Amino acid sequence: MIHGMLAVYSREMMILRRRLTRQIPSWSVSPLLYLVAFGYAMGRHVAVDGHTYMEFLIPGLVAMASMVQAYGISSEINIARFYWHIFEEIQAAPVSDAAYVAGEVLAGMTRAFLAVCIILVFGFLFGVKQSYPPLFFVAILMNSFVFASLAVAMAMLVKSHADQSLVSNFVITPMAFLGGTFFPLHSLPVWAQKILYFLPLTHASKAIRAASYGQTPEAVSFVVLAGVGLVFFTLAVFFVSKAKD
Repeated sequence: MIHGMLAVYSREMMILRRRLTRQIPSWSVSPLLYLVAFGYAMGRHVAVDGHTYMEFLIPGLVAMASMVQAYGISSEINIARFYWHIFEEIQAAPVSDAAYVAGEVLAGMTRAFLAVCIILVFGFLFGVKQSYPPLFFVAILMNSFVFASLAVAMAMLVKSHADQSLVSNFVITPMAFLGGTFFPLHSLPVWAQKILYFLPLTHASKAIRAASYGQTPEAVSFVVLAGVGLVFFTLAVFFVSKAKD
């Protein structure tokens, strides 16, 4: 399984390496706009739970970027399936379903981590001082694992790029804005807080933000991320096997 996983991962990394000079500006634009418009211009005199809004915003952007970029691996999978027919070649190769999913998930997590590093550099340039203990990066990796696994599962279900866009518009984008990234959830009505509590991004935002404040994140956040990630990974393996039929 290890060799199959590394083969799939190496292929995705070779593609990423060739596109990296274009990807870095692409990963930089949105976070920079959010930091300038929301963090610097609007939030300069706003405090959230005893912290500046910029200190509140950056962990939220880290959580959002790790979600969006990890899920972005679905586009690469779709291109490989619908245009290059790479998936058909993988079917004929001695690569197990779990190895294929693991390789794609690892590629999505790598993309997410690189995008997060850009945001952390921006935070440094804006003069934001925060803590980055091991649990900060554990939360990022677990969040990336959740959405990279979801990406592989959905990539096996959709029949076209249009279907993939529907998933992004109705699932990923709303979650990006409602998962505690741009505003504290306690400012919402209680009924909304209870609903949003079930979103994995909500727990990722809480864990990443707590770690960046030098606090110990709640264990329940890691339990939820691990549980949801394992469910999505299992579904991805199942859908890959079904897509081969």
